[in-house]
Amino acid sequence: MLLPVIVYYVVFLYLPMYGLQIAFKDFSPAKGVWGSPWVGFDHFVSFYDSYYFWRLIRNTVLISFYELIFGFPAPILLALLLNEIRVRIFRNVVQSITYLPHFISIVVVSGMMIDFLSSDGMINQLTGLLGLPSVSFLISPEWFRTIYVSSGIWQGVGWGSIIFLAAISGIDPSLYEAAKSDGAGRFRQIWHITLPGILPTIMIMLILRFGTLMAGGSMEKILLLYNSTTYETADVISTFVYRRGLLQMDYGFSAAIGLFNNVMNFLLLVAANRFSRKINNTSLW
Repeated sequence: MLLPVIVYYVVFLYLPMYGLQIAFKDFSPAKGVWGSPWVGFDHFVSFYDSYYFWRLIRNTVLISFYELIFGFPAPILLALLLNEIRVRIFRNVVQSITYLPHFISIVVVSGMMIDFLSSDGMINQLTGLLGLPSVSFLISPEWFRTIYVSSGIWQGVGWGSIIFLAAISGIDPSLYEAAKSDGAGRFRQIWHITLPGILPTIMIMLILRFGTLMAGGSMEKILLLYNSTTYETADVISTFVYRRGLLQMDYGFSAAIGLFNNVMNFLLLVAANRFSRKINNTSLW
């Protein structure tokens, strides 16, 4: 039963690591991996010295940071609120409504954002009725991160709450009964029982989130939402690798950037895991 899984990881994850060497070569498809000349760390140095380096790092970290600050707590808060609902029918309706956006394609969600936020879209029509000026959301760099993060929260908050609801269901009900007998209200029960009970789950999810901190969110969604006028705040490492590697066919340079990005994510994951293990003895390994 394990064999198909092992074969999948070997074929699609481990064997492709053979191609990482093109990050240290002036790769040419005609010459192949072995035939392309070595250039050492030239691609890494060129990336560090380039005009785009600090802009890409800043945009990648800021988008991931905003997702961490605003997006990560959202499913936890929703799970806590759903757990406090005593009317089962209402709870099921709310859960269904919040789960549905997860099943909408990123392409469709991006199309919805473009339609709603265009110059003659619904948002500008509503603000026009209030006497407010029209805003060009899609070509304004200062609006991109807000649009990206808020739409991501809307799409993923319901689905993300499932794991925290499962963790809450595993808490011993006798703890709540004991707290009630001691006069603890709902807020104190949440603070002293529910949150400590799901803290290990929160820490594991937080560690995994740190492992993607340098990913800069979903590359596909950014590609669908950004344009040349919003590169200042929207262009992240993954989208730059896509343009440089696939569109400009500079494979060696883009492979070097991708390797740098993955190494940084790995180091952040290890650091977050060690920090969590020292703080509350919860870790991935």
